[in-house]
Amino acid sequence: MRLTPLDIRGHKFRSAWRGLDAVEVETFLAGVAEDYEAVVRESESRADQIRRLEARLEELSLNEALLKETLVTAQNLGDELRKTAQTQADVLLAEAEVKAEKILDAAHRRAARLSEEIRSLRGLRSRLASALRTSIGTHLSLVDALAADPDADEAVLEGELLDGDAPLGGPRASATRGPTST
Repeated sequence: MRLTPLDIRGHKFRSAWRGLDAVEVETFLAGVAEDYEAVVRESESRADQIRRLEARLEELSLNEALLKETLVTAQNLGDELRKTAQTQADVLLAEAEVKAEKILDAAHRRAARLSEEIRSLRGLRSRLASALRTSIGTHLSLVDALAADPDADEAVLEGELLDGDAPLGGPRASATRGPTST
């Protein structure tokens, strides 16, 4: 059985002949009871503190587990986000490369088309220059013929004009003149 401070204070000893000094025993027991009461209070206080600390420890353990779980989840999410970002970057890069290839192909086709047009236009320019030289040569021949023989037969000149082009800025000879008689 455990003693309480009240048990110590209330305990009565029997008297004996040549026994102990009752006042001194009572004083000593009162001191012991007070010290014992202080020890009991401190023990209860420590037990209460231990209960609070155990509850706090349990709470912290739960928080630690939750934090670990949250950290693992965050790491997994971070890894997933990195993977997703890398995948998206790879897709965007591939799309950009395809688009760049298409742009380059279109540019090459356009350059080839323009080169062909330039070649065609140069050929046309060459043909036009040749035709213009021929026409100018014909007209110069007529001018030389007129200059050499001012009395040349008009019919001959008209025939040459009808066979070739009309003089620059002028109508064809057959349109302005009727048949000539010589």
